Amino acid sequence: MNKFELVGKGINLILRDNVLAVLSDVPLNTVSSAFHNGGGLKKTKAILNVEVLKSCSDQYLHDNPEPYITDSANKFGLEESFIGMVTAAAVQNFSLVSKRNGELAVSVIATAADNEGNTCNYAESAGEPIDIQMHEGTINIIVVIDGNPTESCMVGTLITVTEAKMAALRELDVRSRASGDEATGTVTDAVVVAKTSRGAPIVYGGPASELGQLVGYCTRRAVREAVTKANEFMPSRSIKERLRERHLSMEKLASELSKVNDLKVDEQTLTKILGNEPLFALLVLAAAKMDEDTKKGLLPSELGNIEAVSKRFGGLLLEASGSARIPPVAVNYDSVDLPPFTKHALINLVRSALSKEKTGNLK
Repeated sequence: MNKFELVGKGINLILRDNVLAVLSDVPLNTVSSAFHNGGGLKKTKAILNVEVLKSCSDQYLHDNPEPYITDSANKFGLEESFIGMVTAAAVQNFSLVSKRNGELAVSVIATAADNEGNTCNYAESAGEPIDIQMHEGTINIIVVIDGNPTESCMVGTLITVTEAKMAALRELDVRSRASGDEATGTVTDAVVVAKTSRGAPIVYGGPASELGQLVGYCTRRAVREAVTKANEFMPSRSIKERLRERHLSMEKLASELSKVNDLKVDEQTLTKILGNEPLFALLVLAAAKMDEDTKKGLLPSELGNIEAVSKRFGGLLLEASGSARIPPVAVNYDSVDLPPFTKHALINLVRSALSKEKTGNLK
């Protein structure tokens, strides 16, 4: 068993087996979206984040969710009044961030990832169509406030927590599994905000308020740390992974490029080209960003026709790469089913790399 002190007298974080528990000597007022005994304003002395072990089948958990979480609570001798969340993340990889400003203090505990240690598998972007049968990826957040926010302020604080979570995901460029867009969370996230009720009433919990700034800072750091603790997630992950997360796998890119007669390239060769030429990889990521802006309607109107400017963009990248000038090839690229900037960047860069290979200059 591991024990950690949180803000507020007599409040501790306990890690025991597959359960991460916030235990308080006195009742805490909470607002939450928790699975067990959550769903609004409640009082409790215990908030649990329960890891679903691999030995527990998805069907069993679906059919018997309450027994699983109450059985886990028995490890602490708790009764039904506790608030409980479930997660596929390894709870020992939790992140705890605390900060104090005078009499007001905040602790945030976050867990993230699925039972394979991968947050990205179940990330989503709210508002998009989602058709995912398995729901294992979860970001769970517990906020403990040593202070006395009003009920409306507690709800406002929950919004600030959500915004800070999204900011952390944006910093790490976590992508939606469904669309490849920037993720706003995972499909089963939960949040609990708890307060000690100590001190004068606090009215505002938005991002610019004193409380909101503490909550935002702690949440953003805690979520970022929790996500990066996942075994398969690295902020500096490879170009191959960054593109795959955007639904631009090396297999798909190679297949589409091979529709151009002089660009017969397989997945391994394309991976080698981008891996051996750092500038090429950088330029392809820049092109992918331009395509995202195109999709969102963010490109400045001064750029004019997207197809025309993306072709010019690809040609400029070829010059920027330092490649020898290659005679233009009169080919219709309409059959290449890739976003315009990525398409023309890759066509030019790969043609350059294959030309170097023929002359023996490809690394």
